[in-house]
Amino acid sequence: MLQTILPYVLFAIGFVILIKGADMAIEGASSIAKRFKISNLVIGLTIIAFGTSAPELLVSVTSGLKGSADIAIGNVVGSNIANIVLILGIAGLIYPIKVGHGTAWKEIPFALLGVIMLYVLANDALIDGDSASAITRIDGLVMLGFFSIFLYYVFGISKVKGPEQKDEIKKFGITKSIIFLVLGFTGLILGSDWVVSGAVHIAEVFGLSESLIGLTIVAVGTSLPELAASAVAAYKRNSDIAIGNIVGSNIFNIFFILGTASVITPLSFSPEMDTDIMICLAVTFVLFLALFIGKRGVLERWQSALFVIFYVIYIVYLVMRG
Repeated sequence: MLQTILPYVLFAIGFVILIKGADMAIEGASSIAKRFKISNLVIGLTIIAFGTSAPELLVSVTSGLKGSADIAIGNVVGSNIANIVLILGIAGLIYPIKVGHGTAWKEIPFALLGVIMLYVLANDALIDGDSASAITRIDGLVMLGFFSIFLYYVFGISKVKGPEQKDEIKKFGITKSIIFLVLGFTGLILGSDWVVSGAVHIAEVFGLSESLIGLTIVAVGTSLPELAASAVAAYKRNSDIAIGNIVGSNIFNIFFILGTASVITPLSFSPEMDTDIMICLAVTFVLFLALFIGKRGVLERWQSALFVIFYVIYIVYLVMRG
């Protein structure tokens, strides 16, 4: 009995350890950086930004190394879809989200470019007529190159957005900071291994595809930090954080996470995932269009409600397909 339920228990615990590990790693690294008098801005753009994407990164890398590329790619594509129509939808229901000019005309189009690049780079069989499709190491390096351009842009706009915000980063003793850092990364490694192993087990037992598990349970689970951050930001009426967190995460997911995972080990690509990539492309484009329908530059509650409804329909479609 215990042996039967153990994979499911470890799968659930793995998510908790994964997210808590990311949180502890962020606190430990941020505290150490603060002791060396590194600014909040740089810490936010590097340590915290990378830390909130750590669950997706570790799950995708672990999946790739275990030969479960469908979970790795499905995790990223599913997270990006969930980020826009589920998480941003929930945040917009809490309070209408005002979108800045830079986000609407630069960051959302950059996220759109990421989805298009993923489609092009992954479909070797469709575009080049190869016998099989994969996201290769060269593809990964191209993605990381575009990610470096995005980082350059982010650091550029950060210099004109005004003075440093008030100090909200906790500063611990060096010993405690190192302990947090070690425990955090241990949790990330252990949690990602349990999540991936559990996802593969569930797929095998219930006869489901690994892509379905990656697009749904794993994707939503690794997106919990973004859900918490955007929901709280919307409640506090901080629109920049609410939408910036989502759009930035989507850019990170494709260019950095898939780029890194595929450089470590090439990821075989299943053509059935093309539909989900196109859905990801569509919802990203709809987000852009929504800013020009109704109240200009604002994601209103009725639009957010439609986003959430669409996500429910998408999940039903995945279950029927899977």
